[in-house]
Amino acid sequence: MPPFVHCMKKKCIFVFLESHIVKITKIMEIANPIYDVVFKYLMEDNTVAKLLVSSIIGEEVVSLEPKPQEHTREKDMVKDKGEIPNLTVYRLDFSAKIKLSSGEYKVIIIEMQKADFPSDIMRFRRYLGEQYIDSGNHVANNEEVDAMQIYAIYFLGKELGIYDTPVLSVSPEVKDVSTGKIVGAKSKFIDGLNHQSWIVQISCLKERRRNELERLLSVFDQSNRTSDNHILNVWEADFPEKFRPVVRRLKGAASNSKVKKQMKEEDEIFRYLRDVARIEANKALKEKDREIKERDQTIEERDQTIEEKDKTIEEKDKTIEERDKEIEERDKEIKERDKEIEERDKEIESMQKEIERLKANLN
Repeated sequence: MPPFVHCMKKKCIFVFLESHIVKITKIMEIANPIYDVVFKYLMEDNTVAKLLVSSIIGEEVVSLEPKPQEHTREKDMVKDKGEIPNLTVYRLDFSAKIKLSSGEYKVIIIEMQKADFPSDIMRFRRYLGEQYIDSGNHVANNEEVDAMQIYAIYFLGKELGIYDTPVLSVSPEVKDVSTGKIVGAKSKFIDGLNHQSWIVQISCLKERRRNELERLLSVFDQSNRTSDNHILNVWEADFPEKFRPVVRRLKGAASNSKVKKQMKEEDEIFRYLRDVARIEANKALKEKDREIKERDQTIEERDQTIEEKDKTIEEKDKTIEERDKEIEERDKEIKERDKEIEERDKEIESMQKEIERLKANLN
């Protein structure tokens, strides 16, 4: 008998030690954080939110304060308004105080967005632009006012075309143009005009656990879904103790009746959006078919016109050919007549010579 075995049906792991069995841990059912309502529930716990953000940006988040979220959920009331968004985006904005590796403290803006697809780039740009133009995103520093640097975090359900990489970090580099060397000195001017980004490709997580961050983000791994898409099965033992609050928060969401209800509502909205998208796609296909038919008809008419023109040209060519033949025959006739005239001229000349000879003899 093996020393241990996963028991999925009983949701636990057993270790077999000779004559007795010791139960070590169990499978935990957690709410699927790919749902906006679950993600929101997760991030409403400040301890959990700080832990998640700190792990992603690789810096200690000392404090994390949510900003007003009145524009965060675009799919609310979609049915009532009859709107069809190109992309369903959920966003959360925070002001955060972080502790840098140098020991210094820095106040920043966290712009967090979660979406199924990365296709609507303009919407991501608009949200980011709102942060740049928000006059409130500054911090007083003695007599100066410093613009707060923006950290953008994106959770995407589908990959960007960069495969097998669960988490991407995009940081602006400051270089000496002449030498190509990276300049290590910091500048408030540069920080105020540039932002750092982290992109979590949820579909690339799968069973990749190369570091602590990927272990933490495995709570988003959709390969752990049960027959109920709202629920994921995870092994609590897979998470270090410091990450347990995240797992336990999601466990709480799984048993929260309000969260369950809202997940079902999200499903209905997505079904509605898929149906609308399918209808729109069918309409687009029909329109395309109509355009193709019209184009084919136009091509057919053009072909017919070309055929008629070719026929006309062929007839003209035939007429020209007949005229050329006639001209050739006339030229031949003219040549024959010229030859006859030439022969007659010779006869006349010969006759004149004979007459002159006769005249000479008479004299």
